[in-house]
Amino acid sequence: MKIDRTVVKSLPLFERISDADLDTFLDHASYRRVPAGEQVFKQGQTATSFYLLLSGRLKVTQITGDGQQIIVRIVHPGELFGFAMALQRPDYPGTATAATDSIVLSWPSELWPRFVEQNGRLAASAIQTMGRQLEEAHNRIREMSTQEVERRVAHAILRLSLLAGRKEESGIRIAFPISRQDIAEMTGTTLHTVSRILSAWEARGFVACGRQKVLVRDPCGLSRLAEGRHD
Repeated sequence: MKIDRTVVKSLPLFERISDADLDTFLDHASYRRVPAGEQVFKQGQTATSFYLLLSGRLKVTQITGDGQQIIVRIVHPGELFGFAMALQRPDYPGTATAATDSIVLSWPSELWPRFVEQNGRLAASAIQTMGRQLEEAHNRIREMSTQEVERRVAHAILRLSLLAGRKEESGIRIAFPISRQDIAEMTGTTLHTVSRILSAWEARGFVACGRQKVLVRDPCGLSRLAEGRHD
């Protein structure tokens, strides 16, 4: 399938790349529709490809040594993922699953060194992308090490509302299905604790929650909780 260059060109990762270089990059790409709930790759699987999310949302999960599942990342449109090569490992460290119907592009892993060698702008954009991901990971580690659960949950929901929020008259809706179990896996706590926190927040008018739906009704109030303020 011929991939429309203008769709990819509009993404921040590729906006500074020449049309000729982008065409070369896309000539080697494979196009795939991923229905909600389907896996793109599994933890431990040999990393034969790297990916770009064109539309939809993905959850990247890991199974820890003690068998606990955690969500390590939400992949948003325009982001690269599945970069096992950057971690100097032959397999994928996590499982990528479509949270909504999604479209991904993929390239053989062995092509990445050639692409970045031939196009410094692509390399710089990819480094910036991975830098943002690393910063987010560090922030989450710091939160889980130093902050009480309510603050961690507030930070997680605020991040999602910023990156995947859709403004409505009554607030900011997270624009993909997100369950209480997902939030628990993102913040290192239990489903019971997340349910208790969200119920208390609903009573105070901070959020409105439904089945796999979260609407942030009072972002300022939620920000105060994330900062540890209860005024």
